[in-house]
Amino acid sequence: MKKLVLAAALAVASAGMALADPVLGTWKTEVDDGSYAHISMKPCGNKICGTIARTFDGNGEYNSPNKGKLLVRNMVPKGDGKYAGNVWRPSNDKVYIGKLELKGDKLKLKGCVAGGLICSSQNWTRIP
Repeated sequence: MKKLVLAAALAVASAGMALADPVLGTWKTEVDDGSYAHISMKPCGNKICGTIARTFDGNGEYNSPNKGKLLVRNMVPKGDGKYAGNVWRPSNDKVYIGKLELKGDKLKLKGCVAGGLICSSQNWTRIP
């Protein structure tokens, strides 16, 4: 019984930590293939995921078929504002090794191949 209570307490504590994570919120991506998005970063279990909430192109907001899909997947905090998980690139429908680095209201997202040796990155800004 004591183990069950301890496990429940740990689950609640880790959920509370995820809720307080500074990377949570809404972020504006850089323009990629002529459009950009607002990404809603929220807890997904004890990890962090980012869903495409709104999409924009040169004409303004539009209804992309990618809205509601997970772009940032299963990110785990590694300390010092760094996270590791996966990222999905809609333009080629591929999932990459993902890295995030948070510095204030700026978030650097990297999608990597070759075990993380070759990366492409974007700088996102927080939407208040």
